[in-house]
Amino acid sequence: MDRQEHWENIYRTKKLTEVSWYEPIPETSLEFIKGMNLAKDAAIIDVGGGDSFLSDFLLMEGYTNVSVLDISEEALNRVKKRLGERAEEIHWIVEDITRFRPEGTYDLWHDRAAFHFLTEEDQVQQYVDTLKKAVKPGGLVVIATFSEKGPTKCSGIEIKQYSINGLAELLSEDFNMVSCKNVSHETPSGAAQDFNFCSFKRN
Repeated sequence: MDRQEHWENIYRTKKLTEVSWYEPIPETSLEFIKGMNLAKDAAIIDVGGGDSFLSDFLLMEGYTNVSVLDISEEALNRVKKRLGERAEEIHWIVEDITRFRPEGTYDLWHDRAAFHFLTEEDQVQQYVDTLKKAVKPGGLVVIATFSEKGPTKCSGIEIKQYSINGLAELLSEDFNMVSCKNVSHETPSGAAQDFNFCSFKRN
């Protein structure tokens, strides 16, 4: 399967409110970020951001150094259109996260529901290696994945579920867990998806 083409097709054929991950206000992500007391010029990257509203809210909160990465150019174009002139304030990156080579480092790496699509061991390791290179010493990470009670597939693709302990162990060599929260996300169709949101600090 060509992963990029799969996601381009999703965003070409489904409306914003038809995708399961749609949330008009990314409440849990914002809760974690606000609790971190980041400087307004902190370097923030939203990995697998798609057409999420997180970038809108980060701009409204006054953050000035925001990047959004997604494998789908179509997804990012949808956000740019929505933001209008303010889209110029975001750094847009069209890339498969397993091939991403960051040019700099970040104060915060945010990922809601991208990491769990990497089901092969080498993909997971590539992600972790990139994470280590991309996050500054003392920098912060927020990762949200389907929990052991969550779905096993999303958008026709199998995912990898993670327990809180599983996430912590995976990143334990270079990151210390700060906090975790189990969250039930209601999809537009009314289904419940069980997530684990966890934050970490780079050693």
